[in-house]
Amino acid sequence: MTVAQNTDTTQGAQRRAMVESQVLARGVKDTAVLDAMRTVPRHRFVPEKYAYEAYADQPLPIGEGQTISQPYIVALMTEKLGCGPNDTVLEIGTGSGYQAAVLAELVAHVYSIEIVEVLALGADSTLRELGYRNVSVKAGDGYQGWPEHAPFDGIIVTAAPDHIPEPLIKQLKEGGRLVIPVGSEWQDLLVVTKTATGTETRSVTPVRFVPMTGEAEKK
Repeated sequence: MTVAQNTDTTQGAQRRAMVESQVLARGVKDTAVLDAMRTVPRHRFVPEKYAYEAYADQPLPIGEGQTISQPYIVALMTEKLGCGPNDTVLEIGTGSGYQAAVLAELVAHVYSIEIVEVLALGADSTLRELGYRNVSVKAGDGYQGWPEHAPFDGIIVTAAPDHIPEPLIKQLKEGGRLVIPVGSEWQDLLVVTKTATGTETRSVTPVRFVPMTGEAEKK
């Protein structure tokens, strides 16, 4: 598994404090997820002018009207995905690449799609600089998923449609999970599990994500 290298002890201490106070304290207990959150250098995934706030308990702007999610939400969604070291995951909404990096610490391969090309290129560059070779990023509309690499053990969506995209359900393996915010201004974070006869859906918590754009807006 690729591990991002970071020798800055101050930022390492900030990450550990972030996990203790923002993630573990709120109930995320998966040790692999906690270790990934302690490892990935979040400050490398935000614009330089916001680097001093990288480990704060809040989302941050990354340009093009998009944001990097609050650390707790990243950890929560990753834990709910429930994937392991032999799994393949699809991410819709690469953004800065931070969520993909966290996933890359945990799974065999991450396929990530970003509709804003400049963000896709930037995320891909950052991930490569940090040594992540198990992440594939492409620019495009993620509504239809990435069928060439389906089926996936898990799918995570980091932008909010007002419905669950059916193509993503079709690209899940049986037993796989889709973690997705669904709604308009405020959304419900849903975990959708694919079963032999259909799907099972449960609501986790209210969240607020940027809207999913592109084809999702036309449905």
